[in-house]
Amino acid sequence: MAASVTILVQREPGADAGLPLPEYQTAGAAGADLRADLGGAELVLAPGEIRLIPTGLRVQIPDGYEMQIRPRSSLALKHGLGLPNSPGTIDSDYRGPLGVIMINMGAQPYTIQHGERIAQAVIAPVTRAAFVMAEALDTTARGTGGFGSTGRG
Repeated sequence: MAASVTILVQREPGADAGLPLPEYQTAGAAGADLRADLGGAELVLAPGEIRLIPTGLRVQIPDGYEMQIRPRSSLALKHGLGLPNSPGTIDSDYRGPLGVIMINMGAQPYTIQHGERIAQAVIAPVTRAAFVMAEALDTTARGTGGFGSTGRG
């Protein structure tokens, strides 16, 4: 089993205290489900539309970690819903409202219900790098080939 990390959570003023906090649906799940907090209402996401969906939460992520916001595969497959900045990153020093940027890539409008599971939060360690100017880079078999240079696509 992976190490446990504690994420402190607060609700936004006016948020629905009856909605569950982010939670894992199975013992092996990597992502904890995030829910839409729409004040008891619903929101229609038209085809091609991008909206910021509130969760009603704020989080405190430990230093050295990030929260990655990822799409739910069932919403993508069944309805064409995705996250245009996937995975989104919530940094450890961010304390603002936690929202999910969603896009409807499907052909039909989709109605997001209050309390619906809309995305997953994955907690991941962060490695910070030092960027150093170099006069030359090591050569590799791939070289400068990119965007499909190693095979089809």
